[in-house]
Amino acid sequence: MRATLTRLTRQIPSSQFGRFIPLYPPKEQITSFPQPFPVPAHIPIPHYVPRDFWSIHTGLSPLEPVSLIPEGGRIDLGTEEELKVRKAAALARDVLKQAGEMVKPGVTTAEIDKRIHELIISKGAYPSPLGYSAFPKSLCSSVNNVIAHGIPDDRPLDSHDLVNLDITLYLDGYHGDTSATFMLPDLDSEGRELCEVAREALEKGISVCGPEVPYSQIGEAIESFTESQGFLVSDLFSGHGISRVFHHPPWVLHNRNTEQDIMQPGDCFTIEPSIEQIFIDKDGDIGGGHMWDDGWTVVTKAGARSAQYEHQVLITPNGVDVLTR
Repeated sequence: MRATLTRLTRQIPSSQFGRFIPLYPPKEQITSFPQPFPVPAHIPIPHYVPRDFWSIHTGLSPLEPVSLIPEGGRIDLGTEEELKVRKAAALARDVLKQAGEMVKPGVTTAEIDKRIHELIISKGAYPSPLGYSAFPKSLCSSVNNVIAHGIPDDRPLDSHDLVNLDITLYLDGYHGDTSATFMLPDLDSEGRELCEVAREALEKGISVCGPEVPYSQIGEAIESFTESQGFLVSDLFSGHGISRVFHHPPWVLHNRNTEQDIMQPGDCFTIEPSIEQIFIDKDGDIGGGHMWDDGWTVVTKAGARSAQYEHQVLITPNGVDVLTR
């Protein structure tokens, strides 16, 4: 059975969160996903992808060897290692730009996924999400009320949608990771404001980065700004260290926190806050979300929308370089 999120309807409902079509889980239980797109034999595959993924496309991924994490979790500046991680990040940036150009009413996220898969392969890289803990696609596509890890599907994009496309690729032994939320032409003013706040929240987090700065300052900057604009920072996901390994410490919290770790030159990590429209449930809890039965798609409570932007950064002796800018 194909994994389909919802059917497109012509009538656009209105709610306290604006005028758009929320996504709901499929009524039928997902028992399988389509055959993963092929990857040529000459493309290096990350350690976490099961070698039988293309025959059974399920199951647990092997753990990435700890030995792959750079010493101290840091990139050795001024070496080939730095050049490679910069190259991977730059390619991710370029691929995301082309993915954004594909976002149009009537186009499906499955179509975008297929074209991006082919583009990444053509550059000699591997789409990092494919096969990561059995993820079935080559990018994540999160529409409207999906916070993160949406699976590309056959739902045509509506002109009132917003959609986050999350691109990660593996090139010459290193990962590059970035994402952005794209606004369809008829997105309402509430949705546009959400996207602008999410974009600026990321910039606020980046602006405090530098050597000898506590990681906790990132969360402080992001949450202070977001709250001042009347929105909420999701606490369900964090940024992460990234290099030869897809996810490793430091874990970068986007909310206020008391983490003691300090940024040092060579630290390479993502900042990727998900910003939500505020919803207070009957118990007085603010925000939050839940995962669908597909094991990946995480949505907000009550259909509130979410937007996310992400950059991969590298701490240098003099400050911070945004590798995916």
